[in-house]
Amino acid sequence: MPHFITDECTKCGTCADVCPFEAISEGDDKYVIDPDICTDCGMCAEECPEDAIIEEE
Repeated sequence: MPHFITDECTKCGTCADVCPFEAISEGDDKYVIDPDICTDCGMCAEECPEDAIIEEE
């Protein structure tokens, strides 16, 4: 199940910097994860300083 970036995102870019698959890009209000590219490795969630990345249910 891919991860999801919540509205708590402050657009710091840390998640995009650590994603080994380049599945994260900057959106209008927050960063977004492409579910077709995300492999659910969790590296982005571990590095997010705002805990704004969760697993999608």
